[in-house]
Amino acid sequence: MDYSSFSFNSFVIRFRASANSFLSQFEPLALLLAPLLSLLVARVLQSFLSLILEKGLKATLLGLFMSSVKLVPGVKSYIDAEKQKVVDKLQSGSKSKREHWRTELPTIGLGVGVIEEMRDEKSKDVDWKGKCSGTVYIGGSESEGHFALINEACSMFAHTNPLHLDVFQSVARFEAEVVAMTADLLGSKEKASGAQVCGNMTSGGTESILLAVKTSRDYMKMKKGITSPEMIIAESAHSAYDKAAQYFNIKLRRVPVNKEFQADVKAIRQHINRNTILIVGSAPGYPHGIIDPIEELGKLAYSYGICFHVDLCLGGFVLPFASKLGYPITSFDFTVMGVTSISVDVHKYGLAPKGTSVVLYRNHDIRKHQFVAVTEWSGGLYVSPTIAGSRPGGLIAGAWAAMMSLGQAGYLENTRKIMEVSKMIQKGIKEIPELFIIGKPDMTIVAFGSAVLDIFEVNDIISSKGWHLNALQRPNSIHICVTLQHVPVVDTFLQDLRDAVQTVRL
Repeated sequence: MDYSSFSFNSFVIRFRASANSFLSQFEPLALLLAPLLSLLVARVLQSFLSLILEKGLKATLLGLFMSSVKLVPGVKSYIDAEKQKVVDKLQSGSKSKREHWRTELPTIGLGVGVIEEMRDEKSKDVDWKGKCSGTVYIGGSESEGHFALINEACSMFAHTNPLHLDVFQSVARFEAEVVAMTADLLGSKEKASGAQVCGNMTSGGTESILLAVKTSRDYMKMKKGITSPEMIIAESAHSAYDKAAQYFNIKLRRVPVNKEFQADVKAIRQHINRNTILIVGSAPGYPHGIIDPIEELGKLAYSYGICFHVDLCLGGFVLPFASKLGYPITSFDFTVMGVTSISVDVHKYGLAPKGTSVVLYRNHDIRKHQFVAVTEWSGGLYVSPTIAGSRPGGLIAGAWAAMMSLGQAGYLENTRKIMEVSKMIQKGIKEIPELFIIGKPDMTIVAFGSAVLDIFEVNDIISSKGWHLNALQRPNSIHICVTLQHVPVVDTFLQDLRDAVQTVRL
């Protein structure tokens, strides 16, 4: 006799009898619904925990609270009505501006007369000279000096397209040299960089960031087999990363900054998991002009074997020269271990024409994942290095002309001027009791707020005086991005700011 089998069967019989006895006190319908309800509760808890992991406890609870408020009778209809008012206002304003805009080709062309019409339209633009934060980084008039030089360079090569390298060899050379000269500023020839830094020109910082994210995604898929990619950025990082996350189906984890308004290394470390492909640091961040702890982030990325992109769109043509001038600038380039890619806008402090940026990679093994190659097209082999196929060669020529005409001495002098103006503005703001500066600006962006005044009212008043600054949130503040345009008018700005504060205070 098999006693073990007998013992097991006996146990099953006793267990079944006990279970049936216990369950007999419940209604059959309750027994049927219990597993379904348990599954539903488990699903709700899973969704709630996923929201907490993705957005944090505070944001999740706030979102649930707002959703609950909308359930109150009348609240949702009120919110919808207020939204519609804003939409109607926007649409009515847009309609009035577009009322006389053309919707079809003129029957007879204007010929050279079109230039006069363009001059007339241009005269209606905002007077940006001296009073715009960022926007136009070149000082002086469009018809003379550096402005005129790059305009002539763009015009000379307006017909060119670097997609056709065999035809426009000059533009191919210009692009290669712009990339190489930019890389040199960022440590490409230093031993720590690996001496393989490479890259391409793009249409601007957003495209440079998009390409760096896409390349990191595909590189990490090859390297680690990651198919559900995630990236981690500080809340001060540019919104181009949100765009990249949407375009390339990447889960974005945005973490708060620390008390110094820098990317919080500890918080970023806590969010790294097996699907993380990329972390980001800014030098400086757009909202506050503060450099993230690039070296610490680099070590973190290196230790986890993930990509690390440094956003130097604003700082790429200032920080290398500010460092040479003796300003205490922390490391930010390819000499930092762990940095895999960098974006730099030449059309900002590089003083090149709008639409010129550079994306750089530590080596060719990473950059090859940026390219798209189509081999089965009936039109033949198609290889494209950037998002755009055809590109304006005139802009590339303009960027090359800007860099070559200024040289290191020119950029050093420009950096000296704007850094001095930035310090003057900071000093002037500190002397206004109602205002305070956000953090400790490292470069040429100065963000400031107020604990006693509505800073947006201050912004409205200073806007009425012709200044175009940038409104920020979390914390509520405004900032000025200092350019060469501000060098001769810094005293005027500070006086107008003092007057605006005085007006709001009264």
